[in-house]
Amino acid sequence: MASSFKPLLLRWIILALGVMLATKIVSGISCDDGVTLLAVVLLLSFFNAILKPLLVLFTLPFILITMGLGVVVINALLFMLVGRLVDGFHVAGFWPAVGGSLVVSITNLLVSAIVQTRPVAPRPPAPPKAKDEVIDI
Repeated sequence: MASSFKPLLLRWIILALGVMLATKIVSGISCDDGVTLLAVVLLLSFFNAILKPLLVLFTLPFILITMGLGVVVINALLFMLVGRLVDGFHVAGFWPAVGGSLVVSITNLLVSAIVQTRPVAPRPPAPPKAKDEVIDI
């Protein structure tokens, strides 16, 4: 169980880094303190795990027509929803939410690519060398 908790904790740390960067870079987004940041991270990860797949499923034609930009809208709406639900986390409107969700997504992409360590699979054993025996019939 401890080994399955490490990747989740790493994702939460990366998400917290993205939200902190979004509050610094995007005007219109602010976070009061660390406890608020923790609540934002937990709620965003919950929404990304539960609500986002459902929203993507129901809006799939819109996402296909807009060539993927619908996913950006969904991320922004989830960001705004967290801003409304968590006291101390303020999102001024739709465009700051778009900016914040883009900063979080790019941070997640970059840091995950740097931090991710893939386990090296062991090489299969080499097949035994065949003797040069040929049977002619």
